[in-house]
Amino acid sequence: MLGIASELADQPPLIGICLATIGSGAALRRPRLLRAGLRMLASALVATAAKAVIKHHVDRTRPRKMLRDGRYALRADGKGSKDEGPWNSFPSGHTAGAVAVGRAVTREYPAALPATGLAMATVGLIQLPRGKHFASDVLAGAMIGALSEALVNAAARRLRESAFRQRRGEAPASAACARRGWRSPRPAPA
Repeated sequence: MLGIASELADQPPLIGICLATIGSGAALRRPRLLRAGLRMLASALVATAAKAVIKHHVDRTRPRKMLRDGRYALRADGKGSKDEGPWNSFPSGHTAGAVAVGRAVTREYPAALPATGLAMATVGLIQLPRGKHFASDVLAGAMIGALSEALVNAAARRLRESAFRQRRGEAPASAACARRGWRSPRPAPA
C-alpha cells in the first residue's frame, strides 16, 4: 500500500497535485494556497530537471536487478545514453520530488511540517524495501529536492523584494545599489 501511495511522488501525479493546488488557490481566491501551489510546481520542476540530468549521466544498477541477476554497476555514462530503467537507480526522483514539494508546502504552511515530513520520509524510505533504490540514491534525491526548493525560495524572495520596491516607488536600479551598499535612488517628489 505504501509503495502504491509513494507513486504519487512520481513526476506526472506530482505535477498534477501542484496544478490542482494552483487551480484551487485561484478558484477559491486564496492567495496563500495559490502561492503554495506555484512554489510546489516550480520546486518540482527544478528537482525533476536536476534529477534527470544526473540520471542521464550515471549508470547504477537498481537493487532489485542486482539481486535478481547478481550484477552491479556504478559508472559514469559519458554518452548520456540512459534515462530510466534497471540501470538508473541514482538518484531517487520520487524522493527528490517529494522533498522539493514538501518543503515548498511548509514555506507557506509551516504547521504542515509534521505531515509533510512524514510524507517525505515515507516516500524516500519505501523505495528501499521495494528494491527501487539504494539508501544513497534516496539521500541524494532528498538533497536534490531540498536544494531545488531552496533555489526556488531564493528566486521567490527576490521577486517579492523587487515587487515591494516597485510599489514603494524605488527606481529599478535599487537592487543593484543595495548589493553594492549604496543608498537606493528615490524618485523626485512631484
